[in-house]
Amino acid sequence: MAGIWINQTGDEWKPAAARPFPYEQTLHELAARNPQLLPLAGSPQLVVLGSEVWMGSGKADILAVEASGRPVIVEVKLARNAEARRAVAAQVLAYAAFLQGSDVKTLENSLSGQLRAAGYDSIVEAVEAQEEVVDRDAFLASLQEHLDNGGFRLVLLLDETSHELDRLVAYLDSVTVATLTIDLITVSVYEVNGAQVALPQRISSDAGETIETGPPRQSAYRKPVVSDGADAFEASTADAKDENRKIFDRLIEWANNLQNVRLSTEKTSAGNTALRPKILADNKNLATIWNYGDPAIALKRSVFESHAPKSIETVEKAAGIGIGHDKYVPDDTIGNKEHLAALLDALTAAYAEATGNSTPDSAA
Repeated sequence: MAGIWINQTGDEWKPAAARPFPYEQTLHELAARNPQLLPLAGSPQLVVLGSEVWMGSGKADILAVEASGRPVIVEVKLARNAEARRAVAAQVLAYAAFLQGSDVKTLENSLSGQLRAAGYDSIVEAVEAQEEVVDRDAFLASLQEHLDNGGFRLVLLLDETSHELDRLVAYLDSVTVATLTIDLITVSVYEVNGAQVALPQRISSDAGETIETGPPRQSAYRKPVVSDGADAFEASTADAKDENRKIFDRLIEWANNLQNVRLSTEKTSAGNTALRPKILADNKNLATIWNYGDPAIALKRSVFESHAPKSIETVEKAAGIGIGHDKYVPDDTIGNKEHLAALLDALTAAYAEATGNSTPDSAA
């Protein structure tokens, strides 16, 4: 019998009695706030995007995404709910059917209110808050591919399950192995010495009950190659046109002169290279320098708002744009020597505000 066993007398071990969840919402909130608690197959990193998300005629309890770009639909039920026997499986499959064929923009629009409430402007930004490095292009391409082919993870989360549901999930997982991953998870809560203890378990049927009928699941997402410092970024600019090379050299010099930051270079699977000056305190960057063949500078509004709000107006004036999530500085600003110098001065001051360095060294 799985669970927690207690020895109170020194002679006899007895299984502890799990405390019932008073409401489904209690289990729902536990999972939404602590998705890492769920023992999912493959141990993916989950990023919760929203709760009670409309999908067709109903609401999915939790919608999340893996760092690989695979969408995750979580349906929560208590065993005392009659739907916990079989209907819960049909329910989550109906949500998956609704989600298949949608596009990233439409999905993002449906989640915009909840994303903004959490402090994010996009799905990618929510993922970036948990993953140190995200290849945006590859992630979005992978997310769209999963939406196109219905390659989702479906999670049934209960306080306790039944043999009937166990067999149903094992069957579905075996015949949909090339497309879907289905996890059946139970969470029991015990009281031990005055503290609450949660025991999550992934329910696996006997090997004989599950037949693998398809190729192994593969993800289209590939993580970028990351290195410390600016050397790899500088190397990526070696073949740049003369006018672009001068701009890249100026940007690299500026980044190297910043105080209290750590430089990180990443090369994406698409062949682009980014230089990120990251604030030492929490590893976030106000700006990203990109090599797309031509130089580009992206500004991240959420980090400005949380780390350098007083600098927003000055940076926007120097950049010639309002700062949005990873919004790019216009080419005519970057290509003009005086305008670029003014922008880098403003960004230097913004990094000084973000890092608490009141007397920054100007790179101008």
